[in-house]
Amino acid sequence: MPLLKVGDLEMYHEVHGQGFPLLLIMGLRRNAEWWHLQLPELSRHFQVIAFDNRGAGRSGKPAMDYSIPMFAADTAGLLDGLGVKQAHVVGVSMGGYIAQELALARPDLVAGLVLGCTSCGGDKAVRMDPEERAAFTNTKGLNPEQILQKDMHIYFSDAFVQDNPERIKKFVEISQLHYQPADAFLRQVDACNRHDTAGRVSGIKAPTLILTGDDDHLVPTENSRILHRLIPGSTLRMFPGGRHAFFMEFHREFNQAVLDFLTARGES
Repeated sequence: MPLLKVGDLEMYHEVHGQGFPLLLIMGLRRNAEWWHLQLPELSRHFQVIAFDNRGAGRSGKPAMDYSIPMFAADTAGLLDGLGVKQAHVVGVSMGGYIAQELALARPDLVAGLVLGCTSCGGDKAVRMDPEERAAFTNTKGLNPEQILQKDMHIYFSDAFVQDNPERIKKFVEISQLHYQPADAFLRQVDACNRHDTAGRVSGIKAPTLILTGDDDHLVPTENSRILHRLIPGSTLRMFPGGRHAFFMEFHREFNQAVLDFLTARGES
């Protein structure tokens, strides 16, 4: 198992392809398996590094308070440990929180930045509707597959769910691999609740692309517009009908948008 010791943490990571490094940072609860529709295409152009965050997947899950700056320090430590001097960085959802902190704390590491379905947090963030949040977080008596089925409308458009049963089956399968313990999930949730780069993202120097579905209710779409306004020179692209897992539903378009943006930076 590819584990690297980073401070107090054993970090699971995978390296695919060759070329300029491209780091993929996944969101709350999830792990590198959720990049299964990005890895084949992006690794044809870059040396792609995917990993499991502290508390998720196959990485360590120490019983302590987590924070987004801590996740960013883990991520920087992983790159340093792999001997990567600079990389493009793609982060979705909580991974986008981490990517922002990484770009601010270690600008030397981040050549190009892609933020997907994410937020700056703090007092500028638009939160999930309270009723939807209550339904989303109510998992009492449900097993992991039942939770996924209950929340499918959060991740994908209704038409996609109806028309793509095999892809939904695959989604359920990969989402149950290396399933996160409840205590580690709560520590990650607490870190997300304290995320706040609202007063600092204007300091991001890396060229930045912001991607989101225009029907995301989990991290409401307006958050991407806010990031676009706050990050100087950033580019915003919406995916019509996309919800929180738009990078899976529209994986070809997402991958191409990432490739077009990053190859234009001159490193591929």
